[in-house]
Amino acid sequence: MVDEPEASDSLRTFGAVLQALREHAGLGREEFGALVGYSKHTVASIELGRRMPDLAFVQRAEAALGHTGALRRSLPTLARQPGLAAWFRKWARLEQAAITMYTYECRLVPGLLQTMAYATALATDNLPPLDDAQIEERWIARAQRQQLLRERPNTAFGFILEEQLFQRRTGGVEVTRELIDHVLEIADLRNVEIQIMPLIQESHAGLQGPLQLLETPETQWFAYLEGQESGQLISDRKVVSVLQRRYARMRSQALTMQDSVGLLQRMRGDL
Repeated sequence: MVDEPEASDSLRTFGAVLQALREHAGLGREEFGALVGYSKHTVASIELGRRMPDLAFVQRAEAALGHTGALRRSLPTLARQPGLAAWFRKWARLEQAAITMYTYECRLVPGLLQTMAYATALATDNLPPLDDAQIEERWIARAQRQQLLRERPNTAFGFILEEQLFQRRTGGVEVTRELIDHVLEIADLRNVEIQIMPLIQESHAGLQGPLQLLETPETQWFAYLEGQESGQLISDRKVVSVLQRRYARMRSQALTMQDSVGLLQRMRGDL
């Protein structure tokens, strides 16, 4: 169990302003959530400074609370939150309102599925080296993002992970055991699909590298491709369509969800 991540000062301030405006309007969290299209739990997380509000939330909140401009003016400050690489922040904001998210990874277990021990092991190997504060900062930002899996039960999450990610035993045997247990727990969520791409696979549509796909409430699709020191957010429909077809092919090439769970359980038992 991971401790609740601490909120940054800017997120807490934004949340306090939102709560004050909502209460001034005489709206409860559930009533306000219905107006802006978010659950009362999401509203609570934002008001408590535990979650980054996305642009759609801010726009709808402004309309519901009288167009004061206070929330809209504070959003750029929030976008500079620590713990996330600068090139990743725009994608992270899109995640907050996504209705579908697909991820294929061949390098490391994606952040939404990591444990603190696994994330720390990755950060420890970072070059140039990170200090303890930077490592903690990265984990807090990652833990905040992971709340999406449980706080957005109507969002469909799909993950295709290479078998070797678990065979590598990053951080050691105990870290890997905990990681597999965590992934198996997440796989039980109704809104999450996890498939393993087997180590021996003669036909593989994802050899060009990792990719992420995302669908917004307006049914617009985006893609995100990440390199070692940069990331590329793609909105071009033709390019996104190609990446969607590659991901769809990989879904047919990877193990089924049931077989993937079975493989993870066997790998866990072999450790």
